[in-house]
Amino acid sequence: MKIHYLLFSLIFMMSCNTPSKEATTNEPEMEKPTTHLRHVVLFQYKDTSTPEDIAKVNDAFAALPSKISEIKGFEMGLNNSPENLNKGFTHCYFLTFDSEKDRDTYLTHPDHVAFGDILSPHLQDVLVVDYWTK
Repeated sequence: MKIHYLLFSLIFMMSCNTPSKEATTNEPEMEKPTTHLRHVVLFQYKDTSTPEDIAKVNDAFAALPSKISEIKGFEMGLNNSPENLNKGFTHCYFLTFDSEKDRDTYLTHPDHVAFGDILSPHLQDVLVVDYWTK
């Protein structure tokens, strides 16, 4: 009986002193990178659209993440590149999705369709690019 107790105690003590993976490699465990689907939208507004019209469109677009749960991230901004290569596209909207299914749900979502009704009277042209992050 004493031998079993001693053997158990020895194994237990050895397991408590086993260095962790971090301690043996001196490198922290790295989290696997997550990929995201990016949906980049560029607008060129009509010359007849006022700053108030554009602000109304921006506000409506910025409200979509609170209405469409599939949108995981949203940013927007005004072009300020000195290169003059924007070809008339002045406003950029950057949405993030976890999957193509989520993006497709967004595209046909009633709130996105309603946003199109607000946008269309002011839209001269649009450019859309989707890509997976690496």
